[in-house]
Amino acid sequence: MAKKPESQAVVGSSRREFLKTSGATALGGALASPLAFTKASAALAPSDTLKVGLVGCGGRGTGAAAQALTTGEGVILTALGDAFSDRLQRSRKSLAANEQFGSRVKVPDEACFVGLDAYQKVIDSGVDVVLLATPPGFRPQHLRAAVEAGKHVFCEKPVATDAPGVRSVLESAAQAKEKNLALVSGFCWRYHPARRAFYQQVHEGALGAIRAVYATYLTGPVGRMPPASSRPAGMSDVEWQLRHWYNFVWLSGDGLVEQACHSIDKIAWAMNGVLPLKAVATGGRQFPNNEGNIFDHIDVFYEYPDGVRAFMAQRQITGCYSDNSDYLMGSDGVGTIKGWNDPVITGKVSWRYSGPKADMYQVEHDELFASIRSGKPINDGVWMTHSTLMAIMGRMAAYTGKEVSWDEALNSQEQLVPDNLTWDMALPIKPMAMPGQTKFV
Repeated sequence: MAKKPESQAVVGSSRREFLKTSGATALGGALASPLAFTKASAALAPSDTLKVGLVGCGGRGTGAAAQALTTGEGVILTALGDAFSDRLQRSRKSLAANEQFGSRVKVPDEACFVGLDAYQKVIDSGVDVVLLATPPGFRPQHLRAAVEAGKHVFCEKPVATDAPGVRSVLESAAQAKEKNLALVSGFCWRYHPARRAFYQQVHEGALGAIRAVYATYLTGPVGRMPPASSRPAGMSDVEWQLRHWYNFVWLSGDGLVEQACHSIDKIAWAMNGVLPLKAVATGGRQFPNNEGNIFDHIDVFYEYPDGVRAFMAQRQITGCYSDNSDYLMGSDGVGTIKGWNDPVITGKVSWRYSGPKADMYQVEHDELFASIRSGKPINDGVWMTHSTLMAIMGRMAAYTGKEVSWDEALNSQEQLVPDNLTWDMALPIKPMAMPGQTKFV
């Protein structure tokens, strides 16, 4: 039997069963926290303490915890959870060493939870706010558990890697709204002051009618996959894939879904919530990826009502031209966001952002915690899920070589995330998709 990675924990119920579970178990979790909110939320005083638990202790999760703690003295970190002890301990040490807020990192050994069920232990530990930052394949299950337990949530992007997960997140978002729980998305550009001002100009007609949007995510590779020969003896399939999660579709969703989803979200933002009718795409793998099964380039062509088009160019290959920009073409002008530069509009309206600067990662947490304290929690659930599905829809079109409609993508029965995940299970790596041969499910 393969060695378990620093934990004996397993998940006893299947993902499918979990997603169908009713609120009986969740009630206990909701009662575990004195600040768990019901439909009739009350405002909190600035001095009231909010206990935070982090699920997923990698770089992004550690950053999210730091931003939560930076929101004010009334926030303390009381629980950490990760599949791996080494990542958890590294995160705890880093956060505790921060002179700005390290004294509010109050995570004893007994509140450090390791294993595939660590998320549930964090949720059940008495926290008020849960930060979800694991690989996105786990997001629907973790979000469902947090909302059913009555917790406010910061939910990193993307929110799922397959359509069953998308449907689950939509249900959780509706439940969060019913319970008056905050649900803030990690689509951080929505919290960037310059981008907010730019898209407000667009929605107020500065470009006239939008005719086309071209977004780029042309960068270098992320999370290089090591050769299979480097896999330690006795390491299980599950641990191997989790250690290198970005390279596996069920965990990351592919680079289009995990990384370029930011650019896709800005397309959705430009279209002001109007959903694409369908998409076609091209893509493939230019460079071998050892055992991984994601593409390294995908171009997606979205069609909207009235003949409007959006184009998404994603590539993650070393030594190529880089561009991470947004280009909006309207009947009366052009809007451009070139990389991290301030947005510009030219045409009938001439405009350039000149307002205040702010760290969008911090703003999303500032607004999350302010909304909880005001008793008027933010709920980003629907749009964050639609942006995720737009990315999944593009991947589906690229992998199959077919035209994929919005309804087909939403109702797809392809389940990428395995049921009954345990450390020792056999988990063969699925072959890389072949356009024209891979079937749409």
